[in-house]
Amino acid sequence: MGTDFGRDNGADSRTSRSTWGSWGWMRRRQKAAASTDADAARERLRLLQEAAAAGFPLAPAAHPADYRCSCDRIGCPTPGRHPVSFAWQTQSTTDRAQVESWARAQPQANFITATGTTHDVLDVPADAGRSALERLLSEGVDVGPVAETSDGRLLFFTATRGTPEDEDEWWPCELDCHPETMDEHPGLRWHCRGSYVLVPPARLPGDGSVRWVRGPERPLPDPLTLLEALTDACARHADEGADHASVAWPLRH
Repeated sequence: MGTDFGRDNGADSRTSRSTWGSWGWMRRRQKAAASTDADAARERLRLLQEAAAAGFPLAPAAHPADYRCSCDRIGCPTPGRHPVSFAWQTQSTTDRAQVESWARAQPQANFITATGTTHDVLDVPADAGRSALERLLSEGVDVGPVAETSDGRLLFFTATRGTPEDEDEWWPCELDCHPETMDEHPGLRWHCRGSYVLVPPARLPGDGSVRWVRGPERPLPDPLTLLEALTDACARHADEGADHASVAWPLRH
C-alpha cells in the first residue's frame, strides 16, 4: 500500500511539474508579447513625434479591422486611410503633447498629415517613384522625406506651394485629381490644400503598411525641383503599359 501510495504521489508530482511548466511557458510567452507590443508602441510614438517635430500637422485616422475599416461606414472605400473626424483640417496639429495623447488613447489608430499648410506631397506609382528617386539622387538633388505604401505608391514630401498669408496662391488638390488631368501628369497626384496622406507608421488592410524610405527629419525641397523627374518617370511607366486606372487615395470622406 505504501509502495502504491508513493508511486501515485510521483505521478502526481510529474503532472504538477508538467502543469506548472506549461503555465510558466505561457506566462513567459505573454510577457514577451507584452514587451514586443510595448516596444512597438514606443516606436510608433517616436515616429509620430518626429513627424510632428518636422512640422507635419497630424490627426488621428481610421485603421484596418481585418479587411474592413474601423469606421462605421458600410463599404468604406478607403479602409484605414481616412481621418476619424470630419474636422481634420482644423484638428491637425504639430503639438507633440497632443499627438502623444491621441496615440496613447487610440493605440490602433493610423495618423494622417494635412497637406497644403506646411508641406505638400507628390504621390506617384512606386516603380516610377523609385526610378525618379534614383535619378534625382544621382544628379545631386536634395530629395526630402519619402514614404512608401505597400500597395504601390511613393510619397515625396516637399515644401508647400502656398501659405495661409497668401490665400490667392492656394492650389486646391482637387485640380489634380480629376481624370482629365491624368494625361498631363500620368499617375501623379499633387496633395496640397484640402488633402492629406497617411504618415508612417500606418497599417493598411491585409497586413499592408506605410513606412519611411527617407525620414521626416530631412529638409523639404521645392516641389518644382522634383517635378520633372517624377513626371518623366510616370510617363515612362505609363508607356510601359502600367495600369493607372486605380484611384489614388485618399478619396473624399
